[in-house]
Amino acid sequence: MKPTEFADDLPSKPSRSRVWIYAIIVAAVLSVGLFFVGRYTARRETGTFRSPTKSIAVLPFENLSRDPDNADFADGVQDEILTDLSRIADLKVIGRASAMQYKSGVARDLRKISHELGVANVVEGSVQRSGNRLRVNAQLVDARTHRQLWGQTYDRDLADVFAIQSEIARRIAESLQARLTGREEQALAAKPTNHPEAYDAYLRGLAFEARSHYLYVRDLVWKAAGFYERAVQLDPNFGIAWARLSRADAVLYFNRVDTATAARGDAAKGALEHAQKLEPNLTETLLAVGYYQYWVLRDYGLAKTTFVRVNKMLPGSSEVPRALGLITQREGNWDGREGNWDESVAYFEQAIALDPRNAELLIVAASTSAMLRQFPAALKLYDRVLDLTPNDPDAMAAKASIYQAQGNLQQAAKFLSEINAQTPSESAFIVKMTQLKLERNYGEAIRTLHARQA
Repeated sequence: MKPTEFADDLPSKPSRSRVWIYAIIVAAVLSVGLFFVGRYTARRETGTFRSPTKSIAVLPFENLSRDPDNADFADGVQDEILTDLSRIADLKVIGRASAMQYKSGVARDLRKISHELGVANVVEGSVQRSGNRLRVNAQLVDARTHRQLWGQTYDRDLADVFAIQSEIARRIAESLQARLTGREEQALAAKPTNHPEAYDAYLRGLAFEARSHYLYVRDLVWKAAGFYERAVQLDPNFGIAWARLSRADAVLYFNRVDTATAARGDAAKGALEHAQKLEPNLTETLLAVGYYQYWVLRDYGLAKTTFVRVNKMLPGSSEVPRALGLITQREGNWDGREGNWDESVAYFEQAIALDPRNAELLIVAASTSAMLRQFPAALKLYDRVLDLTPNDPDAMAAKASIYQAQGNLQQAAKFLSEINAQTPSESAFIVKMTQLKLERNYGEAIRTLHARQA
């Protein structure tokens, strides 16, 4: 597994264990002095952040349908509204991974959410579907004062779901006095398909893909790909669905998750060609192009050029700068001589500003800072991870490994002692073994290793 791509690995379950292993191994290598990246000056910390007026988080919509399976449909509607808003350059829109943590159907402390996400406003809503009838309720709320800025209930046919989503995004933008360019207006007005069932399948695919966040969990990606395939079977002219299908096949190819690896690559190419033929200038198509260049062709220079272009078209997307951060690392040599690592950190900072509570994003940024020997920055990032997942043994081990690299074995030992021994953690074991080696406690290291193998 190559270092920069640990977040793209495909576990069969939504687990971060394999993600963490690389972060800990890197830190452990640092701790024994074998890591050969040169020293860099730590980046300046950003100052106190004040939530801009035109900042917003689209929280998960509540499914009010009797059929629990329609929860996927509700998640897809929320995801599409979030995507529509992220196209508007005059808005700051929080990424889905951070927003999805605030579940629907429970009381929400909007002031706390405002503080945690660094936004002034939130969108809440619900979706109720009965046959071909659809009711969508949405409201824009100033999270600092709980004052409703806008609200509307839509009772329409299922075929009007595009119009509902576009109107909600437009009304939110108007309420926040955001300026829309001609291109942004055109994107909001676009109707991707005239086939309601195809769009239903597409929304369900989006929901499964969104749940994987940045991990691209194998089972979730397979399910998403299945729904995208269903969508294009129902409507072969559904360009966005072809683009999403290409992305799903491309990441499955990249991670070699099934025996028909070559076929996955061919499928990604075929789906991309359909998308390019139908919607060549669509943002989603360009994203699919970038991922195909990245995951299938592995042409990182070409992929970077594509993602830089998309970054301007989707200024509110955390996904794009994250991809640029990983691609920029892969452009250079692993000894750091190419000088792309600081640029990679800058891209991750851009992504985190839009998705501040995405643990996986914080992890990849923390490990990158550790590779650059920017240890104070890495420690702060791991602290943010621990705020999200208290007492996580992998995060605690990651911090311990950085203290090892700094020569602070006492602090490293303190963190390691606080890790629950009953919690399985491969990464914690690696760092504990490194600690014993650095303490020259070889007898205990041998006993620990034998106990592990017993």
